[in-house]
Amino acid sequence: MTGIIDTGGGLRGIYGAGVLDRCLDDSIKFDCCIGVSAGSANLITYAANQRGRTYSFYHDYAFRKEYMSAENFLKSGSYIDLNYIYGTLSQSGGENPLDYKEASGYDGILNFVATDTGTGCPHYFSMQDIPFDDYSVIKASCCIPLVCRPVKIDGGEFYDGGVSDPVPIDRALELGCDKTVVILTRPTGYRKSGKPEKRAGLAIKPFNKEISETLMKSARQYNEGVKKALRLQEEGKCLVIAPDDCRGINTLTRDRKALHDLYTDGYRDAQAIRRFIGKC
Repeated sequence: MTGIIDTGGGLRGIYGAGVLDRCLDDSIKFDCCIGVSAGSANLITYAANQRGRTYSFYHDYAFRKEYMSAENFLKSGSYIDLNYIYGTLSQSGGENPLDYKEASGYDGILNFVATDTGTGCPHYFSMQDIPFDDYSVIKASCCIPLVCRPVKIDGGEFYDGGVSDPVPIDRALELGCDKTVVILTRPTGYRKSGKPEKRAGLAIKPFNKEISETLMKSARQYNEGVKKALRLQEEGKCLVIAPDDCRGINTLTRDRKALHDLYTDGYRDAQAIRRFIGKC
C-alpha cells in the first residue's frame, strides 16, 4: 500500500504543490494521502485532479489583503482569512473552486490532520467529514494558533494539525502503508530548536493550557518524525522529498520569484517518486 504525507509549512507548501503536480503529470496515484496544514489543501486538490490549482493560492492569491493582512487581524482576530481562502475562492461559485465531486470520489484514503483544542491531541478527519461547499476541515488543518482563531466543527474547536502531529508517519503505518512518500518543506538536515514554539505556547497558555502544552512538544515531535522517516528511508520503506534550500521562504513570506522557484524545485525533486513506488 502506497502513501504520501504532505507536512505543509505555510507558504512553503508551494514546494509540496510542485511535488503533487508532478505526481499528476506522471499519473501517480497513492492508496493513502495524509495532509497537515497547507499539505491538506495540496492533497485535496491532488485528489480532485486539479493540476496547478494550489500554485495560484500561494503565488497569486496570497498577495491579496483579503488573504492575509493586519487589516484582517484587526477586523476578525485572524491574520489569515481562512473563510476567504476556503470559502470565497474555493466554493462552487468561487474564483477557483475545488472539484468536490472528483475529490469525494477519490479511490483511496484521505486524512487531514487537525489539533483538538480541548485535548491538544491530533484528530484525523476524512473526506467523509467534508460536506459539499464546506471546507471547515481544511480550514482547521491550516489554522495556526495566535495567527487565526480556532475553527469550529461539530461542537469542537480545532487548530493546525502541525501542532500535534507535524510528521504523521506513524499514522501512515497504522493505516497500512508499506511505502510512504514524505514531503517536507525544509531541508532534511533541519531540526527545530523549539524556541518559537515555546514562545507561542507561553503566549497561548492563559487561554488554552492543552494547546500550550502541545505546542511546547511540537518541535521535538517534528524532529523525531523526520528522523523516523529518514530511518525508514534507509530501509526502503520511505522516500523523503525535501528542498535543499527554502529560498528564504518562511511560513508567511511573500516573494513571487522565490515561491515560483520553490514550486519548481518540488516539481523537479518529485521525479524520484516513480522509481520508489515501482512505476519505472
